[in-house]
Amino acid sequence: MDEPTLQRLLEDVRSGACTPDDAVFRLRRLPFADLGFAKVDHHRSLRQGFPEAVYGQGKTPAQCSAIVGELLRGPGVDRTAPAEDTGVGEVANPTDQGNPVILTRADRAQVEQVTADHPGGGVTMTGAATGADQVRGELATVVWRQAAPRAARTLIITAGTSDLPVAEECRTTLMALGLRPAVLADCGVAGVHRLLASADELANADAVVVVAGMEGALASLVGGITPAPVVAVPTSTGYGSALEGVTALLAMHASCAAGITVVGIDNGFGAACAVARILP
Repeated sequence: MDEPTLQRLLEDVRSGACTPDDAVFRLRRLPFADLGFAKVDHHRSLRQGFPEAVYGQGKTPAQCSAIVGELLRGPGVDRTAPAEDTGVGEVANPTDQGNPVILTRADRAQVEQVTADHPGGGVTMTGAATGADQVRGELATVVWRQAAPRAARTLIITAGTSDLPVAEECRTTLMALGLRPAVLADCGVAGVHRLLASADELANADAVVVVAGMEGALASLVGGITPAPVVAVPTSTGYGSALEGVTALLAMHASCAAGITVVGIDNGFGAACAVARILP
């Protein structure tokens, strides 16, 4: 439930379209729903402007499916009463249809169960797992109900093809939150627009995400050119002394380009959320 949804609910009570008892029922599960193995935060949108996400690592496919189902239903659904199927595998609260639901770092088994239980999710394969997560194979981000488009102009710039899985997680999350980023890299693979971002693109962007491993130098380069806020994502790409992303992380923190924000290693999702907080 987000702020516009809560406002509509209060308007419905005032107009008589919703009884006070019905409103109390819808609000009863705020701020969270206890599933036994997890507490699902339904108040996140009211506090932060975007909803709680589901992180796949460490969860069983059934647990992922249950949490996604709870987020899709929303806080005010009577599970004992019959209702019309919404086409997403659950009976959803019509007042909560605007909230995106995001499942990140999901492996194949999790994706198969969650999409079977809750059809309608868009699956984006983000590439092979990185670091200690490699045993899980190729991972994906799944999104239901993308947010309404926002006008802000965002760029994601990577140091190379090896960084694209992290950049793709960032791109998919930004799109779920209503932003439409261009992804730029130093390679010519499908889906990548150009060799380098032009000066005009960097000058006119509202926010830039830089994704780089090795020594992480790209963040300083971009941070010294663009006037936009820069969010840097160190990746675990690199040989030996790259230390699975630690070298890039420290280099980005020590950048001489003032004002760069740095997130954790391989955290494309966190970078997208940082951008969503920064932009109007």
